[in-house]
Amino acid sequence: MSFPKVSIFGVPISKMSMKDTVAYLSQVIARREPHQVITANPIMVMTALEHPDYMQMMKEAELVVPDGAGVVWASGYVGNPVAERVTGFDLIQELMKAGERQGWKVYLVGAAPDVIEAAATRLQELYPGIKLVGFRDGFFGEKEEAGVIEAIRAAAPDILLVGRSADKQEPWIAKYKNQLGVPVMMGVGGSFDVLSGKLKRAPVLFQKLRLEWFYRLLQEPWRYKRMLVLPKFALKVIREKENVQKP
Repeated sequence: MSFPKVSIFGVPISKMSMKDTVAYLSQVIARREPHQVITANPIMVMTALEHPDYMQMMKEAELVVPDGAGVVWASGYVGNPVAERVTGFDLIQELMKAGERQGWKVYLVGAAPDVIEAAATRLQELYPGIKLVGFRDGFFGEKEEAGVIEAIRAAAPDILLVGRSADKQEPWIAKYKNQLGVPVMMGVGGSFDVLSGKLKRAPVLFQKLRLEWFYRLLQEPWRYKRMLVLPKFALKVIREKENVQKP
């Protein structure tokens, strides 16, 4: 199944709308085809430019959606705009809505034990029609990975949401994608923190102004070093406009 993409410094970003993305992933689930879904932001694109292995992983992912406002802006700046911003948090909600109608099975991995339990409870409350077939925290090492993978395989979910640190979740999914065999495997970052109530999502005004990153920085000031990458990304796009879309 093909869909329109725009290359941002070699990262293939989907141009599909949220509605089309959900329709596409619904077909993926129906066909039981393992798909890694990456919710891309400028920090991830810049990481890919600095680390070839990370870039290769992003290129090999079956679907990379434009999560970050900076990625959406960049596509428009180079004249090949995406349909709209497809944030990971909103994509989770839309998939759960579709999942209620289809009776999809969902498995959650990530965050601290109390956070993932609260997130699982909240998700089931919001979408009682989905089948939550398992969850566990994200604090496990290499020795425990075989057990984690086996538990997920045994549960046979349609959707696997992984919320670990940015440097762990995508590479982990990519490494075990074929072993896991889940149709939709998506890294969700801090979404479990928001679902559990530990963090608040940015108000609508911040979302409309594309300042969700700033609101999160206010809640987690320790993230400021990562945020310094954002202006570097914007400057790189402006300076290298002609080369942005080259693979």
